Amino acid sequence: MIINLNSQLKKSTVGTREDRLGSITGYNGALQDLVSRSCCGTLKNRERCFSQSSMCLSLCAIEQLLGIRDIAVVYHAPSGCCAFAAAIHVLARQIAQRIGKQNNSVLIGTDIDENDTIFGAIPAVREIILETYKKHRPATIFVASSCVSGVTGEDIDSLAEELSGELPVPVVSIHCEGFKSRIWASGFDIADHAVLRSIVKPPKEKRPVINFKNFFESERRQITNMFGEFDVKPQFLYMNSTVEELSHLSESLASVCICGTLGTYLGNALESQYGVPYIRTINSMGIAGFEAWMRRIGEVIHKETEVAAFLKREKEKYLPRINELKRELKGLRAVIGMGPGYTYEVTRVLQELDMEVVWAAAWHYDYQYDNSEVPPALQWLQTNSPSDVGLSVADMQNYEVLSILNKYQPDLYFSRHPGSTVWAIKQGIAAMYVADEYMIFGYRGMLNFAQSIADTIHNRSFEKNLASRIKLPYTSWWYTQQNDAMLFPDRVAPRVPVLEKDVL
Repeated sequence: MIINLNSQLKKSTVGTREDRLGSITGYNGALQDLVSRSCCGTLKNRERCFSQSSMCLSLCAIEQLLGIRDIAVVYHAPSGCCAFAAAIHVLARQIAQRIGKQNNSVLIGTDIDENDTIFGAIPAVREIILETYKKHRPATIFVASSCVSGVTGEDIDSLAEELSGELPVPVVSIHCEGFKSRIWASGFDIADHAVLRSIVKPPKEKRPVINFKNFFESERRQITNMFGEFDVKPQFLYMNSTVEELSHLSESLASVCICGTLGTYLGNALESQYGVPYIRTINSMGIAGFEAWMRRIGEVIHKETEVAAFLKREKEKYLPRINELKRELKGLRAVIGMGPGYTYEVTRVLQELDMEVVWAAAWHYDYQYDNSEVPPALQWLQTNSPSDVGLSVADMQNYEVLSILNKYQPDLYFSRHPGSTVWAIKQGIAAMYVADEYMIFGYRGMLNFAQSIADTIHNRSFEKNLASRIKLPYTSWWYTQQNDAMLFPDRVAPRVPVLEKDVL
């Protein structure tokens, strides 16, 4: 395995995806080319001369941690960096209430100002941590750095180590400076690293539990009932988990994840260090994915016969209705814009529905996962895709997605980010917001997804009416530019000419 926790967990930081996995944020080409370059080691990032938008990795790291019940995150950052706190606060509590639990986790900002950036603020952070424990009594306190505290070199590591000896709970430093990585998914790894080094304990005994890394556990009841048929329980991570539950992750029978991007670090680390098998099949979305995923789980927990019977029963129930809808969807053309953990999986699912994916854009691309292998979803597509698919790594660059939509004029656009779907609709293109991570989970999810597509294409009046009344900021000239015109080749930074007046 590529992760050696014996040495890695002694460090407070974890390598970014660019450094650890060779991940890239700029590419324009096709499926076969991307996989071929990944396998032979010739894939290189392409730099942009213009970037429209991005996302901060600290949001992903802190959002993951705040899903854990009854912990505290002290975010050593300016007040503006805590703007997302209210949304996470409400979300975590609502999801906990849905299952009859209460999440008392808190995010405390240190409100760095100009004085702090010059003279330092560690004494103030110390007092904030002590007051946080006194007021909220969290089970664990995470001290997170930001861009500002990272640049000024605030020693949160020493502070966390010192306070761990004073307080009866772990105080853990996490380094989530936004400038560290262009890939916001690095924040997932930062959260996993913090949990592994501070909460997870060596195993004492095996338990009939499967670690299930997901985002918001919308199908908690379904999955709990399904796993119950095989005499195992799911431990959902991290939303609604407790510090005590997380301490036993090393004792589970296996680890699975709803998204390869989300779970690669945790899954591979638990397997490398504690021998907990990590299920690395294609995702559980769609028919092929769900069957491969379930069969592998059956092999690992020694329930192959029971899993086969379950799949047979589910297929007989849902497959005839799915096949009816396939005839209705056959030949529809689609463009996809999502994170990489979903882009390639949804491409596969649409092809299972006999639709044509003319272009797939991912917000980044992991050259490999933490087991040093090319992502399974991409390998599956290389072997099974009925045709080559245009691919790009768009880094959440909306202008690139709009150019793709204008060029291909698909029947539908699929995205997991609502800001992207809005712009497609303004172009008059029907769009589906694949918000729920379990929207295409298993046979039932596949049926509901196919029906949603059919409903969308049968009524396009909203898109047509909106497009006829909207003037987009993108001109005809803009749309005539090449889709990759903003990409420089192979990590070459743009050369900035020096003007005479700038020379001293």
